[in-house]
Amino acid sequence: MHVFLTGGTGWIGSAIVDELLDAGHEVTGLARSDTSAATLERKGARVRRGDLDDLDGLRAGADEAEAVIHLANKHDWANLPMSNRAERSAVETFAGALTGTGRAFVLASALSGLAKGRPATESDPSPAVGPDSMRGGSENLALEYAEKGMRVISARFAPSVHGVGDHGFLASIVAAARKHGVSAYIGDGSAAWAAVHRTDAARLVRLGLEGAPTGSLLHVVDEEAITTREIAEAVGRTLGVPVTSVAPEDAGEHFGFVGRFFALDMSASSTRTRELLNWTPFGPSLAEDIEAGAYA
Repeated sequence: MHVFLTGGTGWIGSAIVDELLDAGHEVTGLARSDTSAATLERKGARVRRGDLDDLDGLRAGADEAEAVIHLANKHDWANLPMSNRAERSAVETFAGALTGTGRAFVLASALSGLAKGRPATESDPSPAVGPDSMRGGSENLALEYAEKGMRVISARFAPSVHGVGDHGFLASIVAAARKHGVSAYIGDGSAAWAAVHRTDAARLVRLGLEGAPTGSLLHVVDEEAITTREIAEAVGRTLGVPVTSVAPEDAGEHFGFVGRFFALDMSASSTRTRELLNWTPFGPSLAEDIEAGAYA
């Protein structure tokens, strides 16, 4: 299968490119820079130069491929409305290219806000609806095309997709612990995150691309609920620093932008996903990765 992929040089995307190529698929990756283009070419992928604002380029990439995996997001925390608009426009563009073709569209999505007081399940709809909502309501927008001759699959990623080289949320939490000399959690530390190792996440996306039916909501989750206190304790043991609580009102000062997420409960089950695609994660746990020095 020839797959057009955005975000193919990112933390998750680069692992997915490797997974797809190893499985015998052809990959064309969107590249904004010479560096990104060279990275894709070294792996054996083709390159389409452009970015998320180049809607004509996105459509051409989809037209030339047999499937699309959309991972890229601007993630401009200082201008979320702009990021959300760009995400929605990209999904609208891909839908315009793929509707009526029977081809697959795999969309990266998130687990935040799906459920309160319990782990989210694959039956929980995203509350993000409309262009002004989180990620421009892209998951619900894509699902509108699930019965219009386009095989739509939403991959809801755990907040921690961990491993050596991760520069996401957890890397920022570890950086805050180094900066302040303490490893902190917020409040009583009972908020919990789901987690998955990067290689397991990549394999699940490939399996979903190859076999998930249209309208599937896949939870890219291994560990269902690791409390933020447990995360802080693992970081503290690894760095040899004390573990402490910070008040919610001080989270922004201590953690920076990631403080707004570290206070959220983003736990989730992947039971239905595992059954649907016969997916069994094999990677280390989040605590094992931390204590093995993945964030040292």
